[in-house]
Amino acid sequence: MDTKAAIIALLTVWGVGATATAPALGQDTEDATDDAGDDADNPLLNKVWVRSDADPSLPGPMQIFLEDGTLVTDSCWETYRLSKWQQVSETAISWDEDGMTINADIASVSPTELVLNLKLGKDIQEQHFVAATVPYLCPDMVK
Repeated sequence: MDTKAAIIALLTVWGVGATATAPALGQDTEDATDDAGDDADNPLLNKVWVRSDADPSLPGPMQIFLEDGTLVTDSCWETYRLSKWQQVSETAISWDEDGMTINADIASVSPTELVLNLKLGKDIQEQHFVAATVPYLCPDMVK
């Protein structure tokens, strides 16, 4: 999945896209089947994760770890960000954010829940995510 596919996935989460029965971006059916197999092997990949432990009055920020090494970060109140990420080991990931490398341990991951322990200098910040439900539309935000 490339950056263009990430944007399409993001627009779909926003409720702008339309569902289609054909593989996205003209991929061969075989490629689409292979991608589904990758999802089963690694539940972290190609899924919209919504932060569940953030301020309850605001919708949680989202992260999508694409198998091509692109991380899509978005929220209902900020512009989306595309970053490079990598899986360092079965239990560790890292990504680039504003020129800094963020390292995180995967405390747990399942098809529906993700817990990351971000290593921020001497501090460790635990972040909880749940798989996004579709359809999802950001609420009107007061500006």
